[in-house]
Amino acid sequence: MARKRALTMITVSVVMGVIAAYMAGNLITNANQEEEVEMASVVAADLSIPFGTKVERRHLKTLEMPAEYVPPGSFTSYEDVLERVTMQPIVAGEILMQGRFVDYEEGSTLAAMVEKGMRAVTVRVDDVIGVAGFLLPGNRVDVLAARRESGQRATSETILRGIRVLAVDQTAATNKNDPVIVRAVTLEVNPEQAEVLIKAKEEGSIQLTLRNPLEEDALVSEVEPEPEPEPVAAPAPAPAPRPLARPRSRSYDVTVIRGTAITETKPNS
Repeated sequence: MARKRALTMITVSVVMGVIAAYMAGNLITNANQEEEVEMASVVAADLSIPFGTKVERRHLKTLEMPAEYVPPGSFTSYEDVLERVTMQPIVAGEILMQGRFVDYEEGSTLAAMVEKGMRAVTVRVDDVIGVAGFLLPGNRVDVLAARRESGQRATSETILRGIRVLAVDQTAATNKNDPVIVRAVTLEVNPEQAEVLIKAKEEGSIQLTLRNPLEEDALVSEVEPEPEPEPVAAPAPAPAPRPLARPRSRSYDVTVIRGTAITETKPNS
């Protein structure tokens, strides 16, 4: 009886072991199948790319990542991004996105960097107006105008806010962070802002102030229309002259002497 019971236990153990081995095999197979995720290649920066730089092959590398995590708007081949111009500084290892580049066709890279509807205007600066040489392409500045009218004190006002610096002198891209004294700064403005800037230069002097890149208020400047002059009220008409009063007639007594008779009469009015 004991021998029979032992054989039964051994048989049950073998069966349970076979079942466990089968289930473990299925789990391993399913895990391997789940690990076979579809992969895709994306183009990334192999080194830092400064603002306003035309992209070359040495700037690029490819990264492998799950296809479901590939961000929309990214590049999948080198040919799609080569010869384009950066609109913002690119950090090494960053996945390249289409919105941060502009097509380069003909002319200078600066012309390709000017956004549609905008204009590039160059202003002459010195070490003071140029913020002691710390202005670099890609920075944003405010423009202040100062003027002095005859016989009055000087006045100043901020005429433009959040204006992007396209280039300093003839440089549209730089890797340096050290101050560089320049003679001209090229700003990106719309046509209305260009008119305001040129007018301010002719009327007086201008000054550039460097903005914090994290400051987001009023980054897009809008030129406020000049207020229309208030109409001058017409003077009130002078009152009509009053007619002269007619003088009152005065009556006099007339004394008539006839001999010894004296009479007094009043003439008719």
